[in-house]
Amino acid sequence: MSTKKDKSGPCPCGQPSFEKCCGRFITGGQVPATAELLMRSRYTAFALRDEAYLRATWFPDTLPEEELTSETDVKWIGLDIKKHQHASGSDEATVKFVARFKVGGKAHRLHEISNFVRQPDDSGQARWYYVDGRFPED
Repeated sequence: MSTKKDKSGPCPCGQPSFEKCCGRFITGGQVPATAELLMRSRYTAFALRDEAYLRATWFPDTLPEEELTSETDVKWIGLDIKKHQHASGSDEATVKFVARFKVGGKAHRLHEISNFVRQPDDSGQARWYYVDGRFPED
């Protein structure tokens, strides 16, 4: 499976344009301004198997050592953001979502409440990072 994406096509996260949606973050042109935008771009990175972007946007203290995109039989087919919570002035946020995927032709759902933190990167620019998540009862 190729990790290249047609810049003129729809975004894997469900928006009409990859270039205007997650593409601008994955290519490094812009930094997601909200945890929700980071969540969308991380979903897209999983769909594209973009290991480098996923690692760069994961909070270093909780980043797993194992490869994040090693499951080659997973096909991501849809994302539904249910709720984005961020108190004004806070450097913490949560995003509740349902991601749909197929393995061997069988459909599955990943329902997660993800935690994000905003902090300066090595260059001093504030950016959001995925910290961890929990799986609520459906």
